[in-house]
Amino acid sequence: MKIYQVGGAVRDALLGLPVHDRDWVVVGATPDDLLTQGYLPVGKDFPVFLHPQTKEEYSLARTERKTAPGYRGFAVHAAPGVTLEEDLARRDLTINAMAQDEAGQIMDPYQGRADLQARVLRHVTQAFAEDPVRILRVARFAARFVDFSVAPETLALMRQMVQAGEVDHLVQERVWQELSRGLMQVQPSRFFEVLRDCGALQRLLPEVDALWGVPQTPEHHPEIDTGLHLMMVLDRAAALQAPLEVRFACLAHDLGKGNTPADMLPRHIGHEQRGLRLLRGLCERLRVPTDCRELAEVVTREHGNFHQSLGFGAAALVRLIERCDALRKPERFEQALLACLCDAQGRLGKQDEAYRQGERLLRALRAMQQVDSAAIAAQAQAQGLSGPRIGDWLRQARTEAVAQIAAEGVAPT
Repeated sequence: MKIYQVGGAVRDALLGLPVHDRDWVVVGATPDDLLTQGYLPVGKDFPVFLHPQTKEEYSLARTERKTAPGYRGFAVHAAPGVTLEEDLARRDLTINAMAQDEAGQIMDPYQGRADLQARVLRHVTQAFAEDPVRILRVARFAARFVDFSVAPETLALMRQMVQAGEVDHLVQERVWQELSRGLMQVQPSRFFEVLRDCGALQRLLPEVDALWGVPQTPEHHPEIDTGLHLMMVLDRAAALQAPLEVRFACLAHDLGKGNTPADMLPRHIGHEQRGLRLLRGLCERLRVPTDCRELAEVVTREHGNFHQSLGFGAAALVRLIERCDALRKPERFEQALLACLCDAQGRLGKQDEAYRQGERLLRALRAMQQVDSAAIAAQAQAQGLSGPRIGDWLRQARTEAVAQIAAEGVAPT
């Protein structure tokens, strides 16, 4: 029995990057061999075990045979006779198909180290075409390793897979899993650019793919193209180290511009409501988590109002903040402001401009939070008021609290 460290840990160590997760392959062993040594079985589809002390994953060397469309359509064969080279051959990219033995020697049968040096993402064998998830993984690696290019032959194979309908068989939860990981990479725009280059974006996220080639008003968007703007917004969110909820809201904020009627271009009047319908369909299809969906809905619906809010008086500021449910969920409101900052700075030549709207809206929220709602309600009830009339008193008190901020404008920065 021989044990090898494999995959990302070997790759990242060679790149001089921190190694967070370690995976291992065991050659020349049976499940019983590992069980007798105290390893804990966890794999359902193929034999994977947890080390009794480290809890790291140890997989028996295996081969796979395609039996049906999609990423689940495989028959797995694990046996003591499966070699390390055969196990590595089923991996996605050459840079992930290296192994290291217990003495520290690198096993590199598919020239992964050469591709690391050349900064190339290249598939190992034609078996790549059997698993459509690998298209998403290549896009994710492109977004993580921003100085790597996709090998032309790999991109051609990905296009063939899309044309053959392989991506249509992906389970939507897995699409969300890879999408969320792609959004959190160093340069998320590359994730979408790779998917678009091979045709997968149109099949998986048609609402997003529709944004390229759609013009916007140059006075607000010097970059003109809506798809280009979206990529700039996502990369700005990454530069600001925004959390996933904010990055997904950035991805979704302009979906309604993809189906603006031709006679309404390039102004996109009403794109917020059109975008909400598209967003809800996308979230239902991908089973997007609630926190991501709810923030994206706020940003999609209100980002235009956030941008225009420097001209709002006290009453309009209060209505906007209340619509966002910011008094109950102030953290989500701050995340919405961060997404709108990314939207404002994700424009040609605008990346360093201050977002004065955010500072003003936060000051207004702080003022509203100082209003004693219980005391106002008690005063209204003492006057014989009830129901909506109490709400009117409360809103009036909040408006008065915000009035000075509205009159002062924005503090100098």
